[in-house]
Amino acid sequence: MAYEFDRAELESIVSDAQEQLRTVARIQHERAQLVGTATVSNKRVTVSVNADGVVVETKFGPGIENLGYSAIAKAVTEAAQLAAQDLAAKNRDLMSPLRSQQSRLPKLTDLIEGMPDLRGELPTPPEPSLKSPNSAERNPLPGADEMQFTDVESYDHDHEVQHRTTEAGW
Repeated sequence: MAYEFDRAELESIVSDAQEQLRTVARIQHERAQLVGTATVSNKRVTVSVNADGVVVETKFGPGIENLGYSAIAKAVTEAAQLAAQDLAAKNRDLMSPLRSQQSRLPKLTDLIEGMPDLRGELPTPPEPSLKSPNSAERNPLPGADEMQFTDVESYDHDHEVQHRTTEAGW
């Protein structure tokens, strides 16, 4: 159903859109200042990540010398992952006013007749693995993650026609 607008409604929509742009600018500025931090292993390892999830600081506390190298490495990895989760929670909190503003604006499907609602059709991305790069959990068997097609024609490799160029000038 097409949405009919009067001048007051259009001015309200434009005003809401301008407010949303101001909110986006404020959020971008505040997001750049975000830091996620986590401490693990009885306060012996602390890692902080910036707004992009990049490690910006790693601190070792008293008693770190009592841990072996593998325990330190595991603690640093765990702290970095928890710091990234802390950052994600801060990002969600920061974005909540924008989501609230967006929910008040009319959908594109309300404005343009016949326009599909693409928000419901976007695929949900998979969660990135927290497993180490060479682990079996991260690297499944070959072919396990390949796309599968069901409505396809088969190809007979045994009766493949050979096309060869026989002209010597080629």
